[in-house]
Amino acid sequence: MYVCLCKAVTQQQIRQAAADGASYADIRKELGVGTDCGCCGQCAKQIVRETSTTAVAACEFSEAC
Repeated sequence: MYVCLCKAVTQQQIRQAAADGASYADIRKELGVGTDCGCCGQCAKQIVRETSTTAVAACEFSEAC
């Protein structure tokens, strides 16, 4: 699903970047999310939060961490 229509950025692109350790500021800089009309900013931030929380929870149960 497209999150940012202005820059044609999808939910999956944001999730992947966040899973790779990018912050919202990093994603904004790299993908341009929230830099035109700004309507997608809150949604993108929420996706980053959800992805980061999931990654931390998964790490807590992994012996590799």
